[in-house]
Amino acid sequence: MSFPWFEFAGLMLAFGINAVIPGADFAMVLRQAVVHNRRAALFTSAGIAASILVHGTYTLLGVGLIVGQSLLLFNVLKWAGVAYLVWLAISALRSPPPKAPEIGANDGAATSDIGAFALGFLTNLLNPKAVLFFLALFTSLVSVRTGFETKVFYVGSMSLMLFTWFALVSFFFTTASVRQGFYRVGRWFNRVTGITFLALAFRVAIAQQR
Repeated sequence: MSFPWFEFAGLMLAFGINAVIPGADFAMVLRQAVVHNRRAALFTSAGIAASILVHGTYTLLGVGLIVGQSLLLFNVLKWAGVAYLVWLAISALRSPPPKAPEIGANDGAATSDIGAFALGFLTNLLNPKAVLFFLALFTSLVSVRTGFETKVFYVGSMSLMLFTWFALVSFFFTTASVRQGFYRVGRWFNRVTGITFLALAFRVAIAQQR
């Protein structure tokens, strides 16, 4: 059986368009790049990409359909996501303003690789819209005749695409000229990112099952 290139291209196009739309993932990578450094932003990007593998796995196993149809499970995931985003917002609002590292110091504030990875992983994993998005994507664009191995390849490709996108975002926002612009606004950066996380928490809170 030949590889369904047309189906694959349509799936990747739909996923790619959704990936580049700014949301919680973008806000988190941006913050990691400005407040910490490129390494932290890249590990956060890797965490987001790894979360896609989890979403894809439970979708292929049919667990996503159960969550999508169960009001209780959907609400548990939804309010866990809301609580996490609110915590991120409070942390951002209480953080000191980002500033350029001193000459000879490390590039940005210190953060562990595991911690950066976990931030990205949880930011994407606890988004109930991701559950519904994967269900809609595979239901509408992937044929029931498509083999399981091919679907696994789809999920892996989506994860790689997302990491590549956020790696580019990480590199862009850690260039010296771009970071200096954020350093000049100081505490306003924390206020804007904090309010952004609160707005995203509100969007998740009002999310409904389709």
